[in-house]
Amino acid sequence: MTGTAKAPQTAVRQRGAGAATRSETPAASDSRALGKAARSTVPRASHADFQPAPGRTDPVELLERQARTRVPELVPIRYGRMLASPFAFYRGGAAIMAEDLASSPRSGLQVQCCGDAHLSNFGVFASPDRRLVFDVNDFDETLPGPWEWDVKRLAASMLIAAQSNGFPRRDQRRAVLDSVSSYRKAMSSFARMGELEVWYSRFEVESVLAKYASQFKPRDVKRTQKELTKARTKDSHSALSRLTHVVNGEVRIVDQSPLIVPVDKLAHGAEREQIMTTLRRSLGLYRQSLPTERRALLNQFELADVARKVVGVGSVGLEAWIALHLGRVDNEPLFLQMKQAQPSVLEEYAGASKFKKHGERVVVGQRLMQASSDILLGWLRVDTDTEKQDDYYVRQLKDWKGSAELEQMDPESLAVYGQMCGWTLARAHARSGDRVAIAAYLGSSDTFDQAIAAFAQAYAEQNERDYRALDAAMRSGRIVAETGV
Repeated sequence: MTGTAKAPQTAVRQRGAGAATRSETPAASDSRALGKAARSTVPRASHADFQPAPGRTDPVELLERQARTRVPELVPIRYGRMLASPFAFYRGGAAIMAEDLASSPRSGLQVQCCGDAHLSNFGVFASPDRRLVFDVNDFDETLPGPWEWDVKRLAASMLIAAQSNGFPRRDQRRAVLDSVSSYRKAMSSFARMGELEVWYSRFEVESVLAKYASQFKPRDVKRTQKELTKARTKDSHSALSRLTHVVNGEVRIVDQSPLIVPVDKLAHGAEREQIMTTLRRSLGLYRQSLPTERRALLNQFELADVARKVVGVGSVGLEAWIALHLGRVDNEPLFLQMKQAQPSVLEEYAGASKFKKHGERVVVGQRLMQASSDILLGWLRVDTDTEKQDDYYVRQLKDWKGSAELEQMDPESLAVYGQMCGWTLARAHARSGDRVAIAAYLGSSDTFDQAIAAFAQAYAEQNERDYRALDAAMRSGRIVAETGV
């Protein structure tokens, strides 16, 4: 969304708005006391501090470690995408920042963390009741952990994006402060809500735009409406026209190597059939993770073709497949994406997940944090011939999905977008953490906001140094990067 208006803090409380003020229960009083007490142990101003820890791991080495468990021929694409800009590097560097956050101050209050809450991991998509909602949309790294980690990753991403757009320093700082202030104020609002109110709260984009359109510049309203219209076209039907062609009377995924590689190009004859058999068995395992009624829906479709697909920036090199299914009526298309799930980058610092299957970890975390999740979201584990187990999560490839065009934003637009992200992250944390304690810790002043702005500035400088280190590694031949892919 673009424009100069303030992010509509109240409009997103469409369900449960207007509830009467409640008296505080003993449990809420205890939580409030817990949050305020945490200020004494970990002052809010202490979050401004960032210094690289002694013995900090070489960032290129961290990326090389991740590369060891990824598809070798795709790793150069990952490096190339990260080298596109400092912001692109930041997007792919969740593991680097996880190590840095591990030594930062912690309030001691836990939530279900996204683990990679940068501003490009928010966007619009369709809810099950076919409304366009704005929410967090990437959960590969989700894990219970300190809520501050997500806030700091979001704040630093706002600053780095503002720098990439060439904004003046004043506007860079404003983007960060507006994001964090929105998080703090939203958490205070959620602390006064009942449990069901929090659970039902969601950001319905169309309703907000209609209510507040008069506060935005006409050109920004027009552009936003155009983007939302475009998002509604992103579904399996549009994917069918873009990604497939007919071969000998059968629908097949088009070869777009190296980004989309059909199974027919990866293998032939018996080897191809073995891959297809494994994928059919895998999709059968995935079905078992779905509720009964969703299984009944999926049973109306037959697998037609599969292809390996390159996705994202930090995720490049992980096994990711798209599976084309066709329905019984008019060959209705359904594209599913199977994406490999490895241990969260937070696990080394926040503790191992209680879920042994990382696909399940991702799905449970997503359902905890999102107001509305894909109806076909599920997981599976595959036993390979090498006695290794690979975990995956599955969702629809496209379901009215849209993301902000950050490079087109002016300073006012980015500030509004940051407010939207801040509110959304607070709502996600409020569903799983002690929102009353977190709100009490944050308080009503801007002390925490100012501290995070200082942290973001220091971390943006570190990110720039790390980006240059990767660039130097490419120039020296230490790593191979394939740019422009």
